[in-house]
Amino acid sequence: MARLKTRLKARLEARIRPRPTRGLTTGRAALARLRPLLRPHAPRLAVAALLLAVAAAAGLVFPAVLRVLLDAAFEARDRALLDRLALTLVGVFALQALANYGQVFLLSSTTERIVAALRERAFAHAIGLDPAYFAERRAGELTSRLSADLGVLQSFLGTWVSELSRQLLFLAGGVVMLFVTNPGLTLTTLAVVPVVVGAALLFGRALRRATTGVQDRVAEAMGMADEAFGAIRTVQSFTREPEEAARFADRLRALVTVAVARARTRALFFSVVGFVAFAAVAVVLWQGGVQVLAGRLTAGALVAYLFYALFVAAAVGSLASLFGNFQEAAGAAQRTFELLDTVPAIREPADPVPLPAPLRGAVAFEGVSFAYAGGGAPVVRDLTLALAPGEVVALVGRSGAGKTTVANLLPRFFDVTAGRITLDGVDIRRLSLRALRGAIGIVPQEPVLFSGTIRENIAYAAPGAPDAAVERAARAAHAWEFIERLPVGWHTRVGERGVKLSGGQRQRVALARVFLKDPTVVILDEATSSLDTESERLVEAALAELLHGRTTLLIAHRLSTVRRADRVVVLDEGAVVETGTHAALLEQGDGLYARLHDLGR
Repeated sequence: MARLKTRLKARLEARIRPRPTRGLTTGRAALARLRPLLRPHAPRLAVAALLLAVAAAAGLVFPAVLRVLLDAAFEARDRALLDRLALTLVGVFALQALANYGQVFLLSSTTERIVAALRERAFAHAIGLDPAYFAERRAGELTSRLSADLGVLQSFLGTWVSELSRQLLFLAGGVVMLFVTNPGLTLTTLAVVPVVVGAALLFGRALRRATTGVQDRVAEAMGMADEAFGAIRTVQSFTREPEEAARFADRLRALVTVAVARARTRALFFSVVGFVAFAAVAVVLWQGGVQVLAGRLTAGALVAYLFYALFVAAAVGSLASLFGNFQEAAGAAQRTFELLDTVPAIREPADPVPLPAPLRGAVAFEGVSFAYAGGGAPVVRDLTLALAPGEVVALVGRSGAGKTTVANLLPRFFDVTAGRITLDGVDIRRLSLRALRGAIGIVPQEPVLFSGTIRENIAYAAPGAPDAAVERAARAAHAWEFIERLPVGWHTRVGERGVKLSGGQRQRVALARVFLKDPTVVILDEATSSLDTESERLVEAALAELLHGRTTLLIAHRLSTVRRADRVVVLDEGAVVETGTHAALLEQGDGLYARLHDLGR
C-alpha cells in the first residue's frame, strides 16, 4: 500500500512539475522583449492599424457589391444600377489603395527606426564586452547577428505584423459574411481550418529549428570569410587561396544542407495547406452549383460567397505561412537577445571611486594570481610588484612566461583571480573602466589603425581635440615628418588596418594617438621589434619623449630594449624569479636573465 501511494505521489508531482523551457517558448519570450522598442512609436502604429482596418473593410465590401452588380446585370438587367455599382467599386478600390499606402509607409518607416535602435543597442553592448568574449568568437559571427538576424527581424516587423492583422481581419470578416450569405456552405468551408492549424503547429517548430540552424551556419561561413579577409596578406603570401576557398565552400555546403532541409519542410507545409484549402473550394463550388440549379441561390450570391470563401481560405493559408515566419523570427530574436543578455566578465563597480587628483601613477601588484576561464594552471602566480611614479619597469622572460598577461591585467582586460592591483593606492576594481583606462596609454607591438584618415586615427584618443593639439602629438611622435610630405597631408586615408602606410609610419601614428591621450601610465609592448633601422630610430626617439615622467610597464621581447628601463623584472611560469637593473642581473652570471641575454646576442 505504501509503495502504491509513493507511485501515485510521484506521478502527481510529475504532472504538476513545471516543464523545462523549450526553444519555442524562449523565442516567443525574445519576441515579446521587442515591445519596449515599439512603445515610443505607438501613435504611428495606431494610425497604421486604423488604416489597415479601413483597407480590410474595403476589401470585404467588394464581394457584397459584386453580388448586387451581377444580379443587376443578369437578373434585374438595370443599367443605371449597374453603372452606379461599377463607380462604387472604383471608389472602394481607391479608398483601399490610399489606406494601404498609408499603413505600409507608416509601418515600414517605423520598422526601420526600431531595427536601427536594436542594432545600435546590440552593437553598443557587444563593443563593451570583455576581450575574453571576443577571443572565443569570430568577428564575423557577431556581424552576422547584427546583419542577418536583425534582417530577419526587420522583415518580421515590417511585413509580418501587418499581414497578420490583415489576414485576421479578412478571416473574421469573411467568416461573418459567409454565415450571412449561406450558413450551410459555411460549415463545409470551415472544415479545413482544424487541418490547416494542425499543419501549422506540426511544421512550425521544425521550421524554427531549421531556421536557427541556417543562421548558425551563415554566422560560421561569414566568420571564416572575415578571418580570411583580415589576414589576406598571409593567405596570399602562402598561396593558400585555393584552400581558403575550399574551407569557405565546405561552410557553404553545410549551410546549403540545412537550408535545403528547411526548404523541404516549407515546401511540404505549403503544399499540404494549399491542397486542403483548394480541395475545400472545389467542394464548395459543387455544393453551391447544386443550390443554384435548385433555385435556392442566385448566381451573384454564389460568386460573392466564393469570393468570401477564397478570402477565408487565403487568410488561413497566409496565417499558416505567417506562423512559419514567426518561428523563423523567433529564432533570430533569440540569437539577438542572447547577445544582449551576455554579461561582461569585467563589471563596472557599483559605486566607483574617483581617481586620486593629481594622479601620480604609482602601480602595485599585490599577491596577484590569474588563470584563464575554463580551468588550467595559473598563468600568473603570486606576483608582487610595485612601480614608482615615473619609473620604467621592464618585464622579461621566455615566451609564455606571462608578460603580456600581466600587462592585460592592469587596464582590466581581465580580472585577477587572487590578490589585487592598485593605482595610487586604489584597487583598480573600484575605479570606473573609463577612468582607469583613460589614465593608461597602450603602445602595442602591432599598431591598430582604422580605415579613416591619419588625423582621425590620431584624434581617436580625443575626438574633439583642436588641430593644434593633434599636430603637436604628431610632431612629438615624429609622424609629422612623413605626414606633411603626403599629397593631402593628414587627410590621407590609411586604408583598412592602415595598409597604405609602412610599419614605421603606422607605429608613429599610433604613438601620436597616445601622445594626444597624455596618459599617466604607459604599457609598451616592444613597439620597435619589427621595424627597419631608420623607422626604429625615429620610433625610439618618440618613445624616449613619451616615457619621460610616466610610469611605464615595458614588455621586452628583445633584451636590447631593456636598457631604457630603470628596473628589470624576470618572469618564469608566471612568477617573479629575478629583479634588478640590467647591469646587476648580468653580473649574477648564472641567472635566467643572463642566460636569456647570452642567447639573444
